[in-house]
Amino acid sequence: MAYNEKLADRIREALTDVPRVEEKKMFRGVAFMVDDKMCITVGDNEMMCRIDPALHEDEVEKNGCRTVIMRGREYKGWVLISEEGMKTKKQFDHWIKLALDFNKRAKSSKKR
Repeated sequence: MAYNEKLADRIREALTDVPRVEEKKMFRGVAFMVDDKMCITVGDNEMMCRIDPALHEDEVEKNGCRTVIMRGREYKGWVLISEEGMKTKKQFDHWIKLALDFNKRAKSSKKR
């Protein structure tokens, strides 16, 4: 499974103090599950974040951010961040914060 290990390490470091984080190999990369909910994934050179859908339109206007599209369908609340969009620590931290903030309210898809 090929994914950007350096980016995954940046995410691991950012999530160090976050409780209930689990890593799962999926989507040809690794997903960071927080409180049993998919929060952030890392692939080749992009990070996918689950954010508040109400913020989606404003956030995709930012440099290096685009909407996740799978099988021709746009997923509001899911964004892909390129290396350009997370070059600085401030940019990177912005996306991590948005993902963690929404995670508190996001519904789990896990069967209980």
